[in-house]
Amino acid sequence: MSYHFNKIEEKWQKYWAENQTFKASNHSDKPKYYVLDMFPYPSGAGLHVGHPLGYIASDIYARFKRHKGFNVLHPQGYDSFGLPAEQYAIQTGQHPAVTTENNIARYREQLDKIGFSLDWSREVRTSEPDYYKWTQWIFIQLFESWYDQEVEKSRPISELDEIFASEGNSRVNAACDDNVEEFSAEEWNKYSADEKEQILLKYRLTYLAEAEVNWCPQLGTVLANDEIVNGVSERGGYPVIRKKMTQWSMRISAFAERLLQDLNKIDWTESLKESQRNWIGKSVGAHVDFKIKDTDHKVGVFTTRPDTIFGVSFMTLAPEHDLVKEITTEAHREEVEAYIEASAKRSERERMADVKSITGVFTGAYAEHPFTGETIPIWIGDYVLAGYGTGAVMAVPCGDQRDHDFARHFDLPIPNIFENIDVSQEAYAGKEGTVIANSDFLSGLEYKEALNKVILELEKTGQGYGKTNYRLRDAVFSRQRYWGEPFPVYYVNGLPKMINREHLPLRLPEVEKYLPTETGEPPLGNATDWAWDTKNNKVVSNSEIDDETVFPLELNTMPGWAGSSWYLFRYMDAGNPDRFVSEEAQKYWENVDLYIGGSEHATGHLLYSRFWTKFLHDLGWLTVEEPFKKLINQGMILGTSAFVYRLEGENVFVSKNQIKGNSVQPIHADVSLVNASDELDIEGFKKWRPEFADAKFLTEDGKYIVGREVEKMSKSKYNVVNPDEICKDYGADTLRMYEMFLGPLDQAKPWNTAGITGVHNFLKKLWKLYHDGEEFSVSDEKPSADSLKTLHKTIKKVTEDIEEFSFNTSVSTFMICVNELTAQKCNSREILEPLAVLIAPYAPHIAEELWEKLGNSESVTTAKYPEFEEKYLVESKKNYPVSFNGKMRFTMELPVDMGKDEIEKNVLEDERTKNQLDGLTPKKVIVVPGKIVNIVI
Repeated sequence: MSYHFNKIEEKWQKYWAENQTFKASNHSDKPKYYVLDMFPYPSGAGLHVGHPLGYIASDIYARFKRHKGFNVLHPQGYDSFGLPAEQYAIQTGQHPAVTTENNIARYREQLDKIGFSLDWSREVRTSEPDYYKWTQWIFIQLFESWYDQEVEKSRPISELDEIFASEGNSRVNAACDDNVEEFSAEEWNKYSADEKEQILLKYRLTYLAEAEVNWCPQLGTVLANDEIVNGVSERGGYPVIRKKMTQWSMRISAFAERLLQDLNKIDWTESLKESQRNWIGKSVGAHVDFKIKDTDHKVGVFTTRPDTIFGVSFMTLAPEHDLVKEITTEAHREEVEAYIEASAKRSERERMADVKSITGVFTGAYAEHPFTGETIPIWIGDYVLAGYGTGAVMAVPCGDQRDHDFARHFDLPIPNIFENIDVSQEAYAGKEGTVIANSDFLSGLEYKEALNKVILELEKTGQGYGKTNYRLRDAVFSRQRYWGEPFPVYYVNGLPKMINREHLPLRLPEVEKYLPTETGEPPLGNATDWAWDTKNNKVVSNSEIDDETVFPLELNTMPGWAGSSWYLFRYMDAGNPDRFVSEEAQKYWENVDLYIGGSEHATGHLLYSRFWTKFLHDLGWLTVEEPFKKLINQGMILGTSAFVYRLEGENVFVSKNQIKGNSVQPIHADVSLVNASDELDIEGFKKWRPEFADAKFLTEDGKYIVGREVEKMSKSKYNVVNPDEICKDYGADTLRMYEMFLGPLDQAKPWNTAGITGVHNFLKKLWKLYHDGEEFSVSDEKPSADSLKTLHKTIKKVTEDIEEFSFNTSVSTFMICVNELTAQKCNSREILEPLAVLIAPYAPHIAEELWEKLGNSESVTTAKYPEFEEKYLVESKKNYPVSFNGKMRFTMELPVDMGKDEIEKNVLEDERTKNQLDGLTPKKVIVVPGKIVNIVI
C-alpha cells in the first residue's frame, strides 16, 4: 500500500477538528502542563517555512506531554492590532479589521495544514472588543494604583488619598514623579478636587506626562525603540525624530528591582537573563546637585563614581534637557539651537551606538563645583540621553573614555585624580585598588572608602545623597494610531477620568481617514462620534460636548504590547464575560510552563508581561508573580538567496562563472525560478520582472547559473519558501521532521529544499515497515532480541532528546531505528505499536494512520508513552577477539556470563583455533572475561 500522505493528512486534520482532540479541560485529575508560542501578528504575507520552527518544537513537546499523562493547554490566537494593517488602510482605504480578518484566515489555513495540536476553542484576538475590554480594565486598575516602595507592592490609590488626608506625603515612600512637592495633611485637605487629581497623577502607575518620544512624521505616530532600525522606521524606512509630547506612560521603573531579582526564580537561558539585566541596568552611586552660576537653577546628575568628583572639568547635558534653552547665553544660542535640531533627527539607539563621532556645543553657562566652588563650563552633547539618569553628566575625563575623547576633541582640561596612573592618552576606569589623589579630603583614600566618604559629605552639606539608579525607564504607552485599543479615558477640565468597568468595552469608532487630522491630532480626531456622555454612559457626537455631562475622549490608542502583556491568562479562561480570568482557572493553570519564541522579544515584550503579571499579583488578581516558567528562544531558519548579475550600465546578465573581470550589479532573483542545480528559468525571470523582459543572458553551455548566499528569510530578498508548497509536495509530517532535522532548535540554520527528500524517503520507509507490498502486515509474533534492543535504545535516546529539546538528534535516532528494524525484517506488533506512539509527536498524521491500522479506535494522542526497559539493552553475548601471539585472527560470540575456564575450553575446541595451532600445543592461554582471548604458541 503506497504512502498517500496528502489523503492521510487531510483525513486526520479533519478528524482532530471535528472531535476537538486537543481541547484542554480546566477540570482534570491529571497534572497540568501549559505550552505557549509567542503571540503571532497575522501578516498579509502569510507564513514562510521559517515561521513554524518554534511552533513545531512546542507542538512536539505538547504532544509528548499528553502521552506522558498531562492535561496539556496548547492554545493559539493573534496579536491582531498593528501598524501594517493601518498603513494598508491609509494606502487603500480598506478598514484594518477587514485586512486583519483576511490575514488571520490565511494564517489559520496554513497552521492547520502543518497539523498543530492546538486548542482552537480558546482562540483570542487582541482586536476583538471582548478581548480589549479587559486590556482597558487592566489599564484602569493601573490608573487606580500606586507603588509603595516600603513594602514593594502596588496598592489602591484610595489608600494613598487616605494617607495624604491624615498625615500628608512627607513619610510616604512611593514611586512618583521627581517634581512632587511636600505637603501636610492640612494642606491636602484644603486642595480642590482638581488640585488633588493633579498631585495623584504624579503617583499613579499609569499617568500623563510630557515625554521624549520617537516621532515619525510620515507615519504620524510615536514608535517604540524596537520599531526603529538604523535611525529610520522599520515599517517604510521613514526618518524618525525625537520630540516632546504629552503621553500616557507606565511606571514600570517602580518594579525594576523585582524584575531584576526575580530572574533568579525562572528557567531562562543565562544570555536571555543577561539581556534583561542590561536593559534594567541597575547602578549604585550618588545624586549630586551642581548650582548654575548667576542663576537659581541647579543641575542634578547621577554618578556611579562620586569618588571622582574632584576630577570634574566640565558638564555635559543632553540636547533635550529642560534647562538648556534657559541657561544658554545669547552669544551661543544660534549654535546650540542648530545642534538641538540636528540631534533630534537621531534615535537614542543610534546615539548610544555611535562611539566614533564626537560632537557638542558650549552653552556659555557655567556650574559651580559643590566642594571647591570652581566654575565648570556646561556643554551639550548627544552622547548624553535625556531619558537616562537626569539627562546630565559630570564629566570626569580622566575616568571616563567618552568624556576623555570629548575633552581632547574640544581642548578641555583633563585633571588627573588617580595616584601613579597616566591618563594623558586614555581614561582609567579601574576601581578596586585605585587610590584617589588631588582631591582634597578624598586624597589618599581607596575607591570604596572614598565612595562612602564623599556620599556622607554630600548629604551633610545638602548637595547630594546616595542613590540606586536604573536604566529602565517608564514605558510610553500612547500611540498616535487608529488601529489599537482605545483608552477608556475622557477628560474633564483637562484631567483624565476613567469609564466605569460596566460600560466597557469602549469600542473603536468608524473614521473616514486613518491619517492624523489636518491640525495634527491622532486619527481618532477624525471620528465624528467620539465624546463620552457621563449621564447616559455612552459614546455620543462630538457636537454634544459641553461642560457638564459630555466630555472629549482620549484620541491616542494603546501600543501593540498592551494586549500581548496578559494574553497568556486569557487563554486559561477565554470567553469569560465576568473576569479576565477566573480565580479557579488561574489557580489550576498558574502560568506558562514552556514558552517558545524569538529572541527579538528578549526585553520589550517579556519585561512588560512580567511587569503586568507582578502588578496583577499585587492586587490579588493572580496567584503568580512570573508569567513564564521556562523560556526557549528558537533560532532563525535562514533563506538561501539567489542572485543574478547585471553588467553595469547594460541590460545584460552574465552567468555566475563569467563574472570575473566584469563590473556587475548583483540582483536578487526569486528562488522559485531556480532549480536544484542553481539554473535560472530565464523566461520565467523575464516575466517576473517586466523591466528585464528584453534583457540578454550570457549563459554557460546554454544554462544561466545563479549565485547563492545565505541570508535572513525575507519577502524582500525573494528567498521565502512557502510551507504550503512543501506540504503539498512532501507532506506536513515531512516538513515538521525536516525543520527539526536542520539543526539545534536554538541555533540559526539555512533552509535547503534539496535536503527534504531524505526525510520524505525516511517516512516512506517507516510506512513500508508496517506493510508487505500493498497489504498492512503486522504480526503478533514475539520480536527478536535485536528488535527489542533497537526499540528500547530508541525510546531511551528520543525521550532524553525531547526532554532536552534536542529534536534534531531525535530525528536521526528515528532514521537509525527504522533502518535497523527493516534489516531485521521486523513486523512485530510489540515493536511497531510503541514505535507509532514514539514518533507521533514529530509526525502525527502518519502515526495516527498507522495507529488506526493497528486496530485502535481512539486517537494515538491518548496512547501512553512507551516505557524504556534497561534489560533489553543488557548484552547477553560478547564478541571476543581471539588472538595468537597478540595478533587477532577471528572473533567468537560467547555468553557474557560464561566463566574463564568455559571460555578457554570453547575457544580451544573451535575448528578455527585448531587450524591456527596446526597440531602445536599452546604455551599459555590468556583469558580476560568480557574482553579478550590470547593464545601464546
